[in-house]
Amino acid sequence: MFRDDLLKGKRILVTGGGTGLGRAMAERCLELGAAVDICGRRVAVLEEAAASMRQAGGGSVTLHHCDIRDAVAVDDMIGAIWRSGPLDGLINNAAGNFLARTHELSPRAFDAIANTVLHGTFYCTNACGRRWIAEGRTASVVSIVVTWVWTGSPYVVPSTMSKAGVVAMTRSLAVEWGPHGIRLNAIAPGAFPTEGARARLRPKPELIPDYAATVPLGRAGEHAELANLTAFLLADEVAYLTGQVIAIDGGQMDAGHGTFSRLAGLDDEDWAEIRELARASDVRDKAARG
Repeated sequence: MFRDDLLKGKRILVTGGGTGLGRAMAERCLELGAAVDICGRRVAVLEEAAASMRQAGGGSVTLHHCDIRDAVAVDDMIGAIWRSGPLDGLINNAAGNFLARTHELSPRAFDAIANTVLHGTFYCTNACGRRWIAEGRTASVVSIVVTWVWTGSPYVVPSTMSKAGVVAMTRSLAVEWGPHGIRLNAIAPGAFPTEGARARLRPKPELIPDYAATVPLGRAGEHAELANLTAFLLADEVAYLTGQVIAIDGGQMDAGHGTFSRLAGLDDEDWAEIRELARASDVRDKAARG
């Protein structure tokens, strides 16, 4: 649906670009002519993703091992990128989430999500923004949020709060940085299944309903559909579009309030099992990161 050179000459960083939706967006940017940088915490995952993208005949792919929760590490990464050429676009995709009853959350559990989703997104955006403004460069930022920023959703309060903060940043900086030619927009996906989201948000399918079942279009979203919307927002052809949050959810948000509202019937035993499954998934993730 786009011409092959839509993003030619652009360099775009995708946080969390080694897996899931981040990888799909990185691959689409490559197909449309961009040079792509991907970052994440798992080097092996980044290496596999970069190798696959290159083998598929894409353009330049550069990987960066970076924990975006660390402001110094983020600034070092952005500085290293700039030494070989500035970015033209940033896709804030890296995130984290898990199911939990809010009254059982510890401060550490809350911070585990907020430090990535809210703090990390700001660190990446501001590190780029400082350089763009200093050099008089125009640029585009696309942040991935959730439809819960409008509806709220129980059992994922740290994510809901953090994503709402990203929306506030998007709208605020669209005004503040607009005079510099820097655009900021956000996408709120609905049900787009990924391996990571499935493990953390539907660890036991018999307890947790299929979220796509409530989508009026009758299906989950396809990764390519989200990637196409991202490419659209990054393109110069829509240079007058900024400060917007666009839902791509098959109409799900209009059909009900909050993705996880239907979990209200779970009992203490069910939640204990969900906690144990989430801990096991976290242990596996940490082992994979080394």
